[in-house]
Amino acid sequence: SVLGALPGTVEAWLALRGLRTLHLRIERASANAAELARRLGGHTAVSTVHYPGLGAMVSVELHGAPQAAELVCESTDLWVHATSLGGVESSLERRRRWSGESEAVPETLLRLSVGVEDVEDLWDDIDQALPHG
Repeated sequence: SVLGALPGTVEAWLALRGLRTLHLRIERASANAAELARRLGGHTAVSTVHYPGLGAMVSVELHGAPQAAELVCESTDLWVHATSLGGVESSLERRRRWSGESEAVPETLLRLSVGVEDVEDLWDDIDQALPHG
């Protein structure tokens, strides 16, 4: 291409290499998300779980003040506190911490992008960060 809109050979190879295991990563992240959504639904700190039943995205609303949700984000070791979606590592964030976020988004909503780590490790980390009544 005259404008350089073609990927380089290394970038093309990396994309192909990633595509070979994409289905495995999606299966694992989706299974982890389903299990975490189930467990979070029974947690005393959680008022609502938003999970469509597939995929690796789970959102939860916590009981209490927004500071409690922010503290959860700051108290995890394995979960990365970041605005990041679809990685192999799990991340979480409180959406309303950003100015300009819609007021329709609950103050205590945590968005979880579930990765491929061991589900027990993910659960242990988020469970220890959640308030216990």
